[in-house]
Amino acid sequence: MALYGSSVEYGLHCLLYLSENADAVPPSCKDLAEYQGISPTYVAKLFTKLEKAGLVVSAEGVRGGFRLAQPKRDISVLQVVDALEGGQPLFKCREIRGNCILYEGNPPDRVTSSVCRIHALMLEAELKMRGVLAARSLDELDKSVGEVMPAETKQATRDWFDARAQTRAPARRTGV
Repeated sequence: MALYGSSVEYGLHCLLYLSENADAVPPSCKDLAEYQGISPTYVAKLFTKLEKAGLVVSAEGVRGGFRLAQPKRDISVLQVVDALEGGQPLFKCREIRGNCILYEGNPPDRVTSSVCRIHALMLEAELKMRGVLAARSLDELDKSVGEVMPAETKQATRDWFDARAQTRAPARRTGV
């Protein structure tokens, strides 16, 4: 079982699009969902959490959608993970060491009075993982993805979202 669900993966992909195209018409949840082949309801739930965490802001109206609430260099991957997953711990110790049949339901204090060594190891690992995620910004992730994504794909993505924005934009007046 994965520690973090698909919400982190989809959420980060959505935010990377927003960070890469900050000057474009804000995409709607429906457009972001269709682009990734997932449910618009699912993306809307992700963006509700991201907005509540202060990572995105919504723009209302026909041309409404979402934008990053702050510069991408100021958003850590950990902030996104915590917004979408609720800061769940890596490991939840169940204190099973006291369940040994040899203790007949009454473990001695020496067994349960100290921190479980397995739990301590898992806490150390979690702290290191969270440190890595906290040290990486959306900007750094965007640059890393950009190193492997062909320029044609970036342009095709932008063109697709621009075309979608035009279909939901009101007709523009020419001249005044």
